[in-house]
Amino acid sequence: MTTQTLQLDGKAYVVLERDVYERLATLAKMPSMPAPDAEGNYPAVEYARASIARSIMQDRIKAGLSQRELAELAGIRAETLCRIETGKHTASVPTIEKIDRALKKAMPRRPKTKKPKSR
Repeated sequence: MTTQTLQLDGKAYVVLERDVYERLATLAKMPSMPAPDAEGNYPAVEYARASIARSIMQDRIKAGLSQRELAELAGIRAETLCRIETGKHTASVPTIEKIDRALKKAMPRRPKTKKPKSR
């Protein structure tokens, strides 16, 4: 990908394709991981929420899906997916499984590589 730079009012701006911009904007909204306490322990629930949210967002972006599209494929409400991705909601195991199945179906298939024969 080549980037173009524009100069406006003495400031440099980078021109991006719309889909690249949207992908980067989505990644910038990822919930941050919680900080450890004084003893180095992380709050389990908050850490799990952020970790799951980040994983779902990354996989959704790789699959080229919007939140609404993934929610439809998973059979859940778009609002539910939004709350999960922002780390504001702890998803149930069945909901995570629905999202996981939908993401696996939507992921671009990679060609299988042949394993070398052992001698």
